[in-house]
Amino acid sequence: MTAATTNPAPTTDPASGPSSGPSAGPPADPSGVSKTTADRRPGGLRALAGRPAVRKLALLALLAAVLVPPAAARWHSGSWPGALTVDVSGPLDRASDWIIDNRDHHPLFLYFFGHISNAVIVSVRAVYLTLLALGWAGVTAAAALLALRVAGARVAALATVSFALCGLLGMWLPTMQTLALMAVAVAVSVAIGVLLGLAGGLSERTYRALRPVLDTMQVLPAFAYLLPVVLVFGIGVPGAVLATVIYAAPPMARLTALGLREADAGVMEAVASLGATGRQRLLSARLPLARKELLLGLNQTIMMALSMAVIASVIGGAGLGDRVYQALSAVDVGKALAAGIPIVLLAVVLDRTTAAAGLRLGTDRDAGPRWLRGWYAWAGVAAGTAAVALAGRAAGSADWPEGWTLAIAEPVNTAKEWMVDHLYSGVPVVGGTADWASGYVTWVLDPLRGALQGLPWWSLLLIVAAAAWLIGTWGTALTAVLALAAIGVLGVWDPAMDTLSQVLAAVAVTLVLGFATGIAAARSPRLERLLRPVLDICQTMPQFVYLIPVVALFGVGRAPAAAAAIVYALPAVVRITTQGLRGVDPAALESARSLGATRGQQLRQVQLPLARPALLLAVNQGVVLVLAVVIIGGLVGSGALGYDVVFGLAQGDLATGLVAGAAIVCLGLMLDRVTQPTARRPGKGA
Repeated sequence: MTAATTNPAPTTDPASGPSSGPSAGPPADPSGVSKTTADRRPGGLRALAGRPAVRKLALLALLAAVLVPPAAARWHSGSWPGALTVDVSGPLDRASDWIIDNRDHHPLFLYFFGHISNAVIVSVRAVYLTLLALGWAGVTAAAALLALRVAGARVAALATVSFALCGLLGMWLPTMQTLALMAVAVAVSVAIGVLLGLAGGLSERTYRALRPVLDTMQVLPAFAYLLPVVLVFGIGVPGAVLATVIYAAPPMARLTALGLREADAGVMEAVASLGATGRQRLLSARLPLARKELLLGLNQTIMMALSMAVIASVIGGAGLGDRVYQALSAVDVGKALAAGIPIVLLAVVLDRTTAAAGLRLGTDRDAGPRWLRGWYAWAGVAAGTAAVALAGRAAGSADWPEGWTLAIAEPVNTAKEWMVDHLYSGVPVVGGTADWASGYVTWVLDPLRGALQGLPWWSLLLIVAAAAWLIGTWGTALTAVLALAAIGVLGVWDPAMDTLSQVLAAVAVTLVLGFATGIAAARSPRLERLLRPVLDICQTMPQFVYLIPVVALFGVGRAPAAAAAIVYALPAVVRITTQGLRGVDPAALESARSLGATRGQQLRQVQLPLARPALLLAVNQGVVLVLAVVIIGGLVGSGALGYDVVFGLAQGDLATGLVAGAAIVCLGLMLDRVTQPTARRPGKGA
C-alpha cells in the first residue's frame, strides 16, 4: 500500500545507474523516504484522490470536458439563447383579465374571498376600537404590566417610555392603527404557521414538501405579490393584512416544525410507554417541549410583520406605514423619521418582551407570593389596566393631549440639508459622497456586471454547480443550477445578472464591515452594549425611511440602493459573527493562551476556525438581506429586476411583476445554496 519506512539504501535508476551520497537526490525526510519518492508513491496519490473536494472537482472537470466544447460551439455569447426561453406573459395576462372581469360577481370572490375580506376588516376594527377605548393611559399601562409579568421591571420601563415617545412624536393614533393591523396579521400568521409547523413537524414527507413553499413565501419580494393581492382583495386593509401574513408566517412554521422534530426522544418514548395516544403525546409532551421554539417563532413573526408596515401601506394599509410613505412621497425626511421611530420602538418593545419571556421559560419566574403567580398575576394585569384606563377617561384624556407633542420634522430636515451641503461634494482630500458613489459604480458595479453578462451562460451554470457542490451535496448543486437556469428560461437573464452584480458587490462590503465590527464587539462587551441599540435601529427602521437620505447623499442610481442594503444587512452579520466568536469553547482559548498564543493568533487559529458555521451563516444571511433591499432600490434607480417588480405593480402589469419576482426567488435560492453548507446524510453519497 505504501512505501517502506526502513533506512534508505542506495538506489539504482534504470536510466542513470547507481546513485548515493549527498548529491544523489533530495535529502531524506524523517520517515526515511525522500520527498520525491513521497510525491510519486501511489499512497500519496490515493490520499489526495480520496478527498471529497478533489473527487467532486474531478467529476466536474470530466463533465465540463464533455459538455463545454459543443456548448461553446453553439452558444458562444453571454446572453441566454432565445430558443430556450418560455413566454409566460400570455397566461398571466389572461389570468389577470379573468380576475378583473369576475371579481364582482363570481361565487369564488363573493362567498370565499369576500368573507375573508369582511372578517379581516371586522377584526382590525374591533382591535382598533378596543385600543381607543382604553385610551393612551390604558394602552401604556397594559404594555407595561404585561412586560412586567413576562419579562421583568426593566422591559416594563422600556415599554412605558416607548409608548410615551410615540405620543410625544404626535403619532399616537397612527400607532394604534398599526397595532390593530399588526395584531390581526400576527394572529393569523401564528395560526397558519402553527398549523403548517404541526404538519411539517409530525411528517417528514410533509416537511420536505413545505420547505420550498416557505422559502418562496419568504424570498419572493412583497412588491411582486402586492399586485395579485390587490386584484383579488382590492386596495385597503384586507390586502395589507394578507400581504403581511404571506411574509410573516414562514418563521412560525419553521420554528414550530423544528421544535416538534427535536423533541427529546427519551421523553417521547416514556410518554408512549404509558399508553398515551398520538393527540395526548402532542399536547402533553411535544408542544410543552417546544415552548421556547414556539415563542421564538412568535418573536420572529412579530418582527417580520412590523417590517412590512410601510410596504403594506402601498396598498392601503393605514397607520405609521402610511405616514412614512406619504412623507417620502413628498421627500420629507423629518416627517418620515417621526413616523419611523414609533415602528422601531414597537419592534424593540415586542422583541425584548418576547425574548425575555423565552429566556424565563422553565425558570423560577413563578416563585414568590401566590398573588404574583399563575392566573392571579394575569388577573392583576387586567385589573390594573382597567383601573388606569378608567382613571384616564375620567380625567378626560382618552386621546394623547395635543400639547404634549414634540415636533422633530424641521430640525431633522435642517440636519439633512446640512449633510447634503457639506458631504455631497464638499469633503476635501477624500472627496464627497457623490465621488464615492461614482467610483463605486465605475470601478466595482460596472466591471462586475460586464463580467457576469459577458460570460457564457453555460459557464455560469458550471461555476454555480462547482461552488454549491463543494460545500454541499449533489442535490444542493442540482437545486442551485436549476434555479439559475430557470432565470434564463423566464427570459430575464441580463437583468438578473445586473441584479446579481449589485448583490455581490454590496455583500462584499457588508461582510468586510460586518466581520470587522463583529470581531471587535466579540472582544469588547462594552462595545457590544453600545452597538446593540444602533443595530436594533438599523434592522427595524423601515428601509424607506433611510432610503431618501441615502439618495440625497449618493444621488439616484445603483449606489444608494447598495448603501441602503448594506445598512439593512450589516446588523445581522455583526450579531451572528459576535455570537459565533463568543460561543467558542473557552477551554480551547485557554489552551491556546497557555501555549503563549497572542490575541491575533487566538483569533486566526482558534476562534475563526471554530466559529466557521456561524460565519457561514452570517454570509448566508447577509446575501439574503442584501437581496431583499437591493430590490427596493428599484424605486431609486437601481434598475434590473427591482425596477421590473415596481413597474409591474405601478402599471398593473401582472406578467412583468410576477416574472421578475419569480426570477428574484430563483436568484435568492441559488445564492442560498452556494453560501449555506449542506450536511451529507449518513450512508448517502456526496
